[in-house]
Amino acid sequence: MGRIFEKRKHKMFARYDKMAKAFTRIGKEIAMAVKSGGPDPAYNPRLRQCMINAKGVNMPKDRVEAAIKRAVSKDASNYEEVAYEGYGPFGVPIFVETATDNPTRTVANIRLYFNRAGGQMGNSGSLSFVFDRKGVFRLDPAAHPSWEDLEMELIDHGLENMERDEEEIVLYTAFGDFGNMSKALEDMNITPKKAGLERIPNSFAELNEEQTDAILELVERIEEDEDVQAVYHNLR
Repeated sequence: MGRIFEKRKHKMFARYDKMAKAFTRIGKEIAMAVKSGGPDPAYNPRLRQCMINAKGVNMPKDRVEAAIKRAVSKDASNYEEVAYEGYGPFGVPIFVETATDNPTRTVANIRLYFNRAGGQMGNSGSLSFVFDRKGVFRLDPAAHPSWEDLEMELIDHGLENMERDEEEIVLYTAFGDFGNMSKALEDMNITPKKAGLERIPNSFAELNEEQTDAILELVERIEEDEDVQAVYHNLR
């Protein structure tokens, strides 16, 4: 019974840690959205999207409202969006997006993670040939009665590709069409579970199980950093 209890407790804490990380990430996104477009979601599409993403991770409404109020206060942190590029062990490209109020601390931490894993930091733009920045919208399959019809409708609003399984529909657009697609879905009363700009690999690395585990361990370590918003790699 003791081992079972410890395993359950470990899973519970891991779930809380993941939730806390998601709330922190959304909070920073809200702060940057408010800074760039104001605190009224009716006039700030980026803030509206943050609020949708907050709902997708079950962030309480009062925490979202508190984050908005905090963002307009004189004591609000000024976060910068800074990207770091590098190669993990076995030459796997890794792209790291951060939101930080201390870039000196952040770059030192990211470099340390790469170095300890046997990888190295790269120059800005060094992975531009590996990743394309796309608009990505994740939808509930129950949100529309006919996805075939929806696909045809959304092509005119920038839809490049649509993937579907039992759990979700994923829509992809070019970087410049993110706003067009967001507006089209809003006009159709379709609310994504999550939406944003993501780095999509256009080529993939094939590694054995041991090598893959080493890369995923590095990715997990980077994701745990408080300044990190997202980590992308090209493992299948």
